Amino acid sequence: MAFSFRQLQYFIAVAESGTISGAAQQLSVSQSTITEALQDLEAELGARLLERHPRGMALSHRGHQFLRHARRILAEVQSARTLFSGGAEAIRGTLNLGVTSIVAGYVISDLLARYRRAYPEIAVSAIEDTSEYLEHLLLNGELDLIVAVLAGLGEPSAFDSTVIERSGFRVWLPGGHAFGRLAAVGRDRIAGESHIQLAADEVRAAHDSLWRGRPGRPKIVFRTRSVEAVRSLVATGAGIAVLPDLIYRPWSLDGDRIEAVALEEPLPTLEVGLAWRRGSSLSASTQAFIELAGEKSAAA
Repeated sequence: MAFSFRQLQYFIAVAESGTISGAAQQLSVSQSTITEALQDLEAELGARLLERHPRGMALSHRGHQFLRHARRILAEVQSARTLFSGGAEAIRGTLNLGVTSIVAGYVISDLLARYRRAYPEIAVSAIEDTSEYLEHLLLNGELDLIVAVLAGLGEPSAFDSTVIERSGFRVWLPGGHAFGRLAAVGRDRIAGESHIQLAADEVRAAHDSLWRGRPGRPKIVFRTRSVEAVRSLVATGAGIAVLPDLIYRPWSLDGDRIEAVALEEPLPTLEVGLAWRRGSSLSASTQAFIELAGEKSAAA
């Protein structure tokens, strides 16, 4: 099996933008170049990765599986560049991280794997907790960095930060839902639906802002801290959910289809980033993690 890094970059760009035109504009290449590269990639893999629909391109089930591999391959290339750029093997010490629940499930594992490979002499420890408690530990010097949704920081002026991933919000729907045929859906139309709410502070705040200034509230039929529970409930028709693309997958654990449609009144983008105590002197291990996470952002 032989495919190029360029094909992977084109595939990831189309997967994230949802259209070939959007990917072409982002990468400054022609649409025909991307189309041809994707056709060659699918032929090489023997699998359809993307499906056309009225709003652009959507990942197939195999496409979602391959997207994880594609991102990992490009991340490994970046890690190799870091490792052989000189000096990585000389860095020793410790790194103490704090992560929130959403970050723990969808962002941190890849970062930690790349970091450990690039800097094997650094001892890493990480804990998961609420943003509030992690901020307390960071200000007390018990953590070097926290990885979290930046909007969830209670005292942003006390920290320096950098964004490593951005995610928009969409409406999650069971397969075959009438809204799935729309290019976008407004809050007035989804207000009458039963809603599943993910009980994570960062997501709940964004969800609440969608209804601010509007009389009445949508009917919340289930609140849960489990993303997998949200997927299963949406997929089986218990309700719809407004959630970030960061945690979207098109299938539940039982293999039921989940669709997603844009909002006519877009919510502010969810920004995942690193935060550290303002004015603190960063260790070499901490600075290395910030730089490596920056490579993830550049690759995205």
